[in-house]
Amino acid sequence: MLGQPPALVAHLGIDEHRRGRPRWERDAGTGEYTLLADRWHTCFFDVSGQQGLLGQVEGRTADDAAYWLAQAAPAWRDAVQVVAIDMCSIYAAAVRRMLPAAQIVVDLFHVVQLAVKATGDVRRRAVREKYGRRGRSGDPEYGVKGLLVRNLEHLSPAQFTKVIDTLDRDRHGQQIAAAWIAKEKLRDVLNLRARVTGSAPCQRDVRDRLFRFYDWCAQHDDISELVTLARTISRWEDEITAAVLTGVTNATSESLNRLAKPTGSATPPASAAASVSPAPGDTAGSHTTPTAGHNNP
Repeated sequence: MLGQPPALVAHLGIDEHRRGRPRWERDAGTGEYTLLADRWHTCFFDVSGQQGLLGQVEGRTADDAAYWLAQAAPAWRDAVQVVAIDMCSIYAAAVRRMLPAAQIVVDLFHVVQLAVKATGDVRRRAVREKYGRRGRSGDPEYGVKGLLVRNLEHLSPAQFTKVIDTLDRDRHGQQIAAAWIAKEKLRDVLNLRARVTGSAPCQRDVRDRLFRFYDWCAQHDDISELVTLARTISRWEDEITAAVLTGVTNATSESLNRLAKPTGSATPPASAAASVSPAPGDTAGSHTTPTAGHNNP
Protein backbone atom coordinates (compact mmCIF):
# COMPACT_ATOMS: atom_id res chain seq x y z
CA MET A 1 0.00 0.00 0.00
CA LEU A 2 2.97 2.32 0.59
CA GLY A 3 6.21 2.54 -1.28
CA GLN A 4 8.28 2.57 1.89
CA PRO A 5 8.04 0.26 4.92
CA PRO A 6 7.68 1.92 8.33
CA ALA A 7 10.70 3.02 10.27
CA LEU A 8 11.97 1.23 13.35
CA VAL A 9 9.57 1.16 16.29
CA ALA A 10 10.65 1.19 19.94
CA HIS A 11 7.19 0.79 21.49
CA LEU A 12 4.71 -1.40 19.62
CA GLY A 13 1.00 -1.57 20.42
CA ILE A 14 -1.21 -4.53 19.48
CA ASP A 15 -4.99 -4.40 19.67
CA GLU A 16 -7.99 -6.15 18.16
CA HIS A 17 -10.58 -4.45 15.95
CA ARG A 18 -13.98 -5.65 14.83
CA ARG A 19 -14.70 -5.15 11.12
CA GLY A 20 -18.35 -5.87 10.39
CA ARG A 21 -19.68 -9.39 9.94
CA PRO A 22 -17.78 -12.57 9.04
CA ARG A 23 -18.22 -14.01 5.54
CA TRP A 24 -18.72 -17.73 4.96
CA GLU A 25 -18.79 -20.05 1.95
CA ARG A 26 -20.81 -23.27 1.88
CA ASP A 27 -19.28 -26.37 0.29
CA ALA A 28 -21.91 -27.81 -2.05
CA GLY A 29 -20.55 -31.33 -1.62
CA THR A 30 -20.19 -31.59 2.16
CA GLY A 31 -22.53 -28.84 3.27
CA GLU A 32 -19.85 -27.47 5.58
CA TYR A 33 -19.07 -23.78 5.84
CA THR A 34 -15.61 -22.24 5.41
CA LEU A 35 -14.70 -18.86 6.84
CA LEU A 36 -13.73 -16.46 4.06
CA ALA A 37 -13.35 -13.25 6.05
CA ASP A 38 -12.99 -12.95 9.81
CA ARG A 39 -14.88 -10.12 11.50
CA TRP A 40 -11.87 -9.54 13.78
CA HIS A 41 -8.56 -8.00 12.74
CA THR A 42 -5.36 -7.59 14.74
CA CYS A 43 -3.85 -4.12 14.38
CA PHE A 44 -0.29 -2.94 15.05
CA PHE A 45 0.59 0.60 16.13
CA ASP A 46 3.58 2.82 16.83
CA VAL A 47 2.52 3.98 20.31
CA SER A 48 5.48 6.26 21.03
CA GLY A 49 6.34 7.63 17.59
CA GLN A 50 4.51 9.37 14.77
CA GLN A 51 3.74 6.45 12.45
CA GLY A 52 0.34 5.59 13.88
CA LEU A 53 -1.28 2.48 12.41
CA LEU A 54 1.47 0.27 10.98
CA GLY A 55 -0.67 -2.54 9.59
CA GLN A 56 -3.34 -5.10 10.31
CA VAL A 57 -3.94 -8.79 9.75
CA GLU A 58 -7.16 -10.75 9.55
CA GLY A 59 -8.00 -12.78 12.66
CA ARG A 60 -7.05 -12.42 16.32
CA THR A 61 -5.24 -15.63 17.20
CA ALA A 62 -1.63 -15.93 18.32
CA ASP A 63 -0.75 -17.35 14.89
CA ASP A 64 -2.41 -14.40 13.13
CA ALA A 65 -0.40 -11.86 15.13
CA ALA A 66 2.80 -13.90 14.76
CA TYR A 67 2.22 -14.10 10.99
CA TRP A 68 2.34 -10.31 10.66
CA LEU A 69 5.39 -10.01 12.91
CA ALA A 70 7.20 -12.81 11.05
CA GLN A 71 7.15 -10.73 7.86
CA ALA A 72 9.16 -7.97 9.51
CA ALA A 73 12.88 -7.76 8.94
CA PRO A 74 15.00 -9.09 11.83
CA ALA A 75 16.41 -5.61 12.43
CA TRP A 76 12.89 -4.20 12.78
CA ARG A 77 11.87 -6.90 15.26
CA ASP A 78 15.09 -6.45 17.25
CA ALA A 79 14.40 -2.71 17.59
CA VAL A 80 11.10 -3.27 19.42
CA GLN A 81 11.81 -2.74 23.11
CA VAL A 82 8.30 -2.71 24.62
CA VAL A 83 5.00 -4.18 23.40
CA ALA A 84 1.76 -2.85 24.90
CA ILE A 85 -1.29 -5.13 24.86
CA ASP A 86 -4.56 -5.55 26.70
CA MET A 87 -4.69 -8.39 29.23
CA CYS A 88 -4.77 -10.88 26.35
CA SER A 89 -2.78 -14.11 26.67
CA ILE A 90 -3.16 -14.71 22.92
CA TYR A 91 -1.18 -11.63 21.96
CA ALA A 92 1.30 -12.22 24.78
CA ALA A 93 2.04 -15.65 23.31
CA ALA A 94 2.61 -14.16 19.85
CA VAL A 95 4.99 -11.52 21.24
CA ARG A 96 6.99 -14.07 23.22
CA ARG A 97 7.30 -16.20 20.09
CA MET A 98 8.33 -13.49 17.62
CA LEU A 99 9.80 -10.74 19.85
CA PRO A 100 11.47 -12.66 22.68
CA ALA A 101 13.68 -9.72 23.69
CA ALA A 102 10.80 -7.25 23.97
CA GLN A 103 9.22 -6.38 27.29
CA ILE A 104 5.44 -6.89 27.49
CA VAL A 105 3.30 -4.33 29.32
CA VAL A 106 -0.45 -4.41 29.80
CA ASP A 107 -2.63 -1.36 29.45
CA LEU A 108 -3.43 -0.19 32.98
CA PHE A 109 -6.90 1.01 32.00
CA HIS A 110 -7.93 -2.62 31.66
CA VAL A 111 -6.39 -3.48 35.03
CA VAL A 112 -8.56 -0.84 36.73
CA GLN A 113 -11.54 -1.95 34.65
CA LEU A 114 -11.09 -5.48 35.98
CA ALA A 115 -11.08 -4.22 39.58
CA VAL A 116 -14.15 -2.06 38.97
CA LYS A 117 -15.95 -5.07 37.50
CA ALA A 118 -15.08 -7.17 40.55
CA THR A 119 -16.49 -4.47 42.83
CA GLY A 120 -19.69 -4.38 40.80
CA ASP A 121 -19.96 -8.18 40.84
CA VAL A 122 -19.67 -8.23 44.64
CA ARG A 123 -22.26 -5.48 44.99
CA ARG A 124 -24.78 -7.25 42.76
CA ARG A 125 -24.29 -10.59 44.51
CA ALA A 126 -24.49 -9.10 47.99
CA VAL A 127 -27.67 -7.17 47.13
CA ARG A 128 -29.30 -10.29 45.71
CA GLU A 129 -28.38 -12.25 48.84
CA LYS A 130 -29.75 -9.49 51.08
CA TYR A 131 -33.02 -8.75 49.31
CA GLY A 132 -33.58 -11.88 47.24
CA ARG A 133 -33.78 -9.79 44.08
CA ARG A 134 -31.81 -7.42 41.91
CA GLY A 135 -30.92 -4.03 43.27
CA ARG A 136 -33.24 -1.15 42.44
CA SER A 137 -33.73 2.52 43.13
CA GLY A 138 -34.35 3.08 46.81
CA ASP A 139 -31.88 0.46 48.02
CA PRO A 140 -29.05 2.09 50.01
CA GLU A 141 -26.46 0.05 48.05
CA TYR A 142 -27.98 1.17 44.76
CA GLY A 143 -27.60 4.77 45.86
CA VAL A 144 -23.80 4.51 46.12
CA LYS A 145 -23.07 2.33 43.07
CA GLY A 146 -21.98 5.35 41.05
CA LEU A 147 -19.60 6.44 43.80
CA LEU A 148 -17.97 3.01 44.01
CA VAL A 149 -16.63 3.24 40.44
CA ARG A 150 -15.12 6.70 40.95
CA ASN A 151 -11.54 7.23 42.04
CA LEU A 152 -11.22 7.67 45.79
CA GLU A 153 -9.40 10.99 45.44
CA HIS A 154 -12.28 12.38 43.39
CA LEU A 155 -14.88 11.81 46.11
CA SER A 156 -15.91 14.76 48.21
CA PRO A 157 -15.88 14.32 52.02
CA ALA A 158 -19.68 14.08 51.97
CA GLN A 159 -19.61 11.39 49.27
CA PHE A 160 -16.96 9.41 51.11
CA THR A 161 -19.00 9.55 54.31
CA LYS A 162 -22.08 8.39 52.42
CA VAL A 163 -20.24 5.35 51.10
CA ILE A 164 -18.88 4.39 54.51
CA ASP A 165 -22.19 4.91 56.33
CA THR A 166 -24.08 2.90 53.72
CA LEU A 167 -21.72 -0.08 53.53
CA ASP A 168 -21.00 -0.34 57.25
CA ARG A 169 -24.55 -1.29 58.18
CA ASP A 170 -24.39 -5.06 57.74
CA ARG A 171 -22.21 -7.91 56.49
CA HIS A 172 -23.50 -7.54 52.94
CA GLY A 173 -22.37 -3.93 52.79
CA GLN A 174 -19.06 -4.83 54.40
CA GLN A 175 -18.36 -7.30 51.59
CA ILE A 176 -18.97 -4.51 49.06
CA ALA A 177 -16.67 -2.24 51.06
CA ALA A 178 -13.92 -4.88 51.06
CA ALA A 179 -14.11 -5.12 47.25
CA TRP A 180 -14.09 -1.33 46.94
CA ILE A 181 -10.98 -1.09 49.15
CA ALA A 182 -9.29 -3.82 47.09
CA LYS A 183 -9.94 -1.76 43.97
CA GLU A 184 -8.33 1.28 45.56
CA LYS A 185 -5.34 -0.72 46.82
CA LEU A 186 -4.74 -1.91 43.25
CA ARG A 187 -5.02 1.67 42.02
CA ASP A 188 -2.38 2.62 44.61
CA VAL A 189 0.01 0.35 42.70
CA LEU A 190 -0.77 1.92 39.34
CA ASN A 191 -0.53 5.46 40.72
CA LEU A 192 3.22 5.00 41.24
CA ARG A 193 3.82 5.64 37.53
CA ALA A 194 5.81 8.75 36.69
CA ARG A 195 3.01 10.68 35.00
CA VAL A 196 1.14 10.66 38.34
CA THR A 197 3.98 11.17 40.84
CA GLY A 198 6.34 13.21 38.65
CA SER A 199 9.29 10.94 39.47
CA ALA A 200 10.54 7.58 38.23
CA PRO A 201 8.99 4.70 40.21
CA CYS A 202 11.00 2.06 42.03
CA GLN A 203 10.30 -1.61 41.34
CA ARG A 204 10.49 -2.43 45.04
CA ASP A 205 7.75 0.09 45.81
CA VAL A 206 5.55 -1.39 43.09
CA ARG A 207 6.02 -4.91 44.46
CA ASP A 208 5.39 -3.70 48.02
CA ARG A 209 2.07 -2.16 47.07
CA LEU A 210 1.12 -5.26 45.13
CA PHE A 211 1.80 -7.29 48.26
CA ARG A 212 -0.57 -5.06 50.23
CA PHE A 213 -3.25 -5.68 47.61
CA TYR A 214 -2.70 -9.46 47.76
CA ASP A 215 -2.69 -9.39 51.57
CA TRP A 216 -6.02 -7.55 51.63
CA CYS A 217 -7.58 -10.05 49.25
CA ALA A 218 -6.20 -12.94 51.33
CA GLN A 219 -7.77 -11.46 54.47
CA HIS A 220 -11.12 -11.54 52.65
CA ASP A 221 -10.78 -14.87 50.87
CA ASP A 222 -14.42 -15.63 51.71
CA ILE A 223 -15.26 -13.21 48.87
CA SER A 224 -14.75 -15.33 45.75
CA GLU A 225 -14.62 -12.33 43.43
CA LEU A 226 -11.57 -10.96 45.26
CA VAL A 227 -9.82 -14.32 45.07
CA THR A 228 -10.40 -14.40 41.31
CA LEU A 229 -9.19 -10.80 40.95
CA ALA A 230 -6.01 -11.48 42.95
CA ARG A 231 -5.24 -14.59 40.91
CA THR A 232 -5.66 -12.69 37.64
CA ILE A 233 -3.43 -9.84 38.80
CA SER A 234 -0.85 -12.39 39.97
CA ARG A 235 -0.73 -13.97 36.49
CA TRP A 236 -0.05 -10.56 34.94
CA GLU A 237 2.10 -9.17 37.76
CA ASP A 238 5.31 -8.82 35.73
CA GLU A 239 3.52 -7.09 32.85
CA ILE A 240 1.66 -4.74 35.23
CA THR A 241 4.91 -3.88 37.03
CA ALA A 242 6.61 -3.19 33.69
CA ALA A 243 3.75 -0.91 32.65
CA VAL A 244 4.09 1.13 35.85
CA LEU A 245 7.88 1.36 35.51
CA THR A 246 8.00 2.22 31.79
CA GLY A 247 4.85 4.30 31.55
CA VAL A 248 4.10 2.76 28.14
CA THR A 249 0.37 2.51 27.45
CA ASN A 250 -1.84 1.09 24.72
CA ALA A 251 -4.07 4.19 24.71
CA THR A 252 -2.69 5.25 21.33
CA SER A 253 -3.77 1.92 19.85
CA GLU A 254 -7.27 2.40 21.20
CA SER A 255 -7.51 5.91 19.77
CA LEU A 256 -6.19 4.89 16.34
CA ASN A 257 -8.44 1.86 15.99
CA ARG A 258 -10.81 4.04 13.95
CA LEU A 259 -8.27 3.86 11.10
CA ALA A 260 -8.60 0.09 10.83
CA LYS A 261 -11.92 0.19 8.96
CA PRO A 262 -10.91 2.53 6.11
CA THR A 263 -7.46 0.99 5.70
CA GLY A 264 -8.95 -2.48 5.39
CA SER A 265 -10.80 -1.45 2.23
CA ALA A 266 -9.40 -1.83 -1.26
CA THR A 267 -8.90 1.90 -1.73
CA PRO A 268 -8.09 3.48 1.63
CA PRO A 269 -8.52 7.22 2.09
CA ALA A 270 -5.37 9.28 1.74
CA SER A 271 -5.44 10.18 5.43
CA ALA A 272 -5.45 6.52 6.39
CA ALA A 273 -2.84 5.52 3.83
CA ALA A 274 -0.55 8.15 5.24
CA SER A 275 -0.15 6.22 8.47
CA VAL A 276 -0.46 2.58 7.44
CA SER A 277 1.81 0.18 5.60
CA PRO A 278 2.38 -3.52 5.04
CA ALA A 279 4.29 -5.51 7.61
CA PRO A 280 7.85 -4.18 7.87
CA GLY A 281 9.98 -5.89 5.26
CA ASP A 282 7.10 -6.56 2.82
CA THR A 283 7.56 -5.49 -0.77
CA ALA A 284 5.88 -2.29 -1.88
CA GLY A 285 2.28 -2.74 -2.88
CA SER A 286 1.58 -5.83 -0.79
CA HIS A 287 -1.71 -5.82 1.10
CA THR A 288 -1.67 -5.14 4.82
CA THR A 289 -4.50 -7.64 5.39
CA PRO A 290 -3.57 -11.16 4.25
CA THR A 291 -6.33 -13.38 2.98
CA ALA A 292 -7.83 -16.15 5.07
CA GLY A 293 -5.92 -19.38 5.03
CA HIS A 294 -2.41 -17.91 5.19
CA ASN A 295 0.45 -20.08 6.35
CA ASN A 296 1.26 -19.26 9.94
CA PRO A 297 4.73 -19.70 11.41
